[in-house]
Amino acid sequence: MKLTFVGATHEVTGSCHYLHACGKHILVDCGMEQGINVYENVEIPVEPALIDYVLLTHAHVDHSGHLPLLYARGFRGQVITTDATADLCSIMLRDCAHIQMQEAEWKSRKAKRHSDHEKPEPLYTMEDADGIIKRIIPYHYDHKFELCPGIELRFTDVGHLLGSASIEVWICENGVNKKIVFSGDIGNTDQPLLRDPQFIKEADYVVMESTYGTRIHSNEKPDYVRDLTEILQETFDRGGNVVIPSFAVGRTQEMLYFLRQIKNQGLVKGHENFKVFVDSPLAVEATGIFQMNVQYCYDEEALALVKAGINPIAFPGLNLSITSEESKAINFDDDPKVILSASGMCEAGRIRHHLKHNLWRPESTILFVGYQSVGTLGRILVEGVDEVRLFGEPIEVRAQIRTLAGMSGHADKNGLIQWLQAIETNPERVFVVHGEDMTCNAFTDCLKHEYGYNAYAPFSGTRVNLVTNEIEYEAYPVPVKKKETQKRVTEVFARLLAAGNRLLAVIAKNEGGANKDLAKFADQINSLCDKWDR
Repeated sequence: MKLTFVGATHEVTGSCHYLHACGKHILVDCGMEQGINVYENVEIPVEPALIDYVLLTHAHVDHSGHLPLLYARGFRGQVITTDATADLCSIMLRDCAHIQMQEAEWKSRKAKRHSDHEKPEPLYTMEDADGIIKRIIPYHYDHKFELCPGIELRFTDVGHLLGSASIEVWICENGVNKKIVFSGDIGNTDQPLLRDPQFIKEADYVVMESTYGTRIHSNEKPDYVRDLTEILQETFDRGGNVVIPSFAVGRTQEMLYFLRQIKNQGLVKGHENFKVFVDSPLAVEATGIFQMNVQYCYDEEALALVKAGINPIAFPGLNLSITSEESKAINFDDDPKVILSASGMCEAGRIRHHLKHNLWRPESTILFVGYQSVGTLGRILVEGVDEVRLFGEPIEVRAQIRTLAGMSGHADKNGLIQWLQAIETNPERVFVVHGEDMTCNAFTDCLKHEYGYNAYAPFSGTRVNLVTNEIEYEAYPVPVKKKETQKRVTEVFARLLAAGNRLLAVIAKNEGGANKDLAKFADQINSLCDKWDR
């Protein structure tokens, strides 16, 4: 019964933990790193083909984005998550694969300018995304079920994103019983559409996030409609556009919720019929999924609108852009408007085109409504910069750069502590993850010295014995170094290596089988080797 920390240790993205219990190899999340990568992460301690399950807290890319890569490397187990997360992953992981393939194609065209260029390969393909989506098994909130002999699970709504959950894991191994709770990303309270985080009463171990572990949201409840109205009024009066880099899943739907209220009440004077463009096929699909999961995930206020026959995220003047032609046409529309586009951190996608057309315009506003990781274009713009490069061109930053204060899907320091204190049994240890280095350390110290918890912030590679509560291996930070340029293994050959690893895993799983079957299996492998041994 051991837990190894792989990703999102002293960093915010790339969430991944490895649990070995009851003879099963289990991952909790398998996320992609975004922004600046400060520390090296260890490899997952077991071959992907040997992994039995991935438990997924929610669909955000920093928790789910490497699932197709895991599949490409031989994983054929099950991905266990909530109903809504399963729905969102069906579109988000395909979108990730599409972006990977687009970027590889763009880099390939750019590399052709050099005589010694090598064709860049995508991290994974659409086939990998489709493959992993077929492995997803959904479960309802609050339903306790047996994952396998000795391990039971339950998903509890944590209010961060549609379908987001804390995961309760009960383990019984060799007569020892332990309960581990993985917090996932803990949501903020009083957010539009979604319910507040639900609490958990008992745990032996807690693995919890600390994204905003040093921040305190204002005691005054934010008036998002008022603040957004003011920004729209000022920008439209100048004749500019309000460009909102917005996560396609979650934040876009919340912004639509506020914009519907502003439209319905005619709050923007002189521009009551302003147009709103959602320029993201993913956001359009995600909005449909939000509407499918009303009964299980919406808060009371949003449910009341639905029961009154009102769609809380639709209104006159809303335009959904699907095709690239529709996207391009937005910037040829001279009327002041709102443009909601992904990605939320401006790292990829259509938002970069809208920034190219609006950053240089002093009459326009770029409005940030979500967390910006260190090193992303979004973070650079928020911190203040005179010029950025987009598509190889320098662009002066003349537009107003604004943030919608208090707009956060993450609990602040007080919210995190409130969630932890709701656990009535005193945990043997609290592991603090998913926070920038200084934040992670400060929040851990706060839990230890102010609240008396046995708190610990592991680095990637740290391994813990959950039976004895002993840290068997304490890893230390390894700063990321610039890797020397080296010839990359081609995608096709990498897939062949992954297939070989999977074969080894299948062989291992057949140990103890009938001699007749094993002999037949060996003959088939030798026959295949004879064919390809050149």
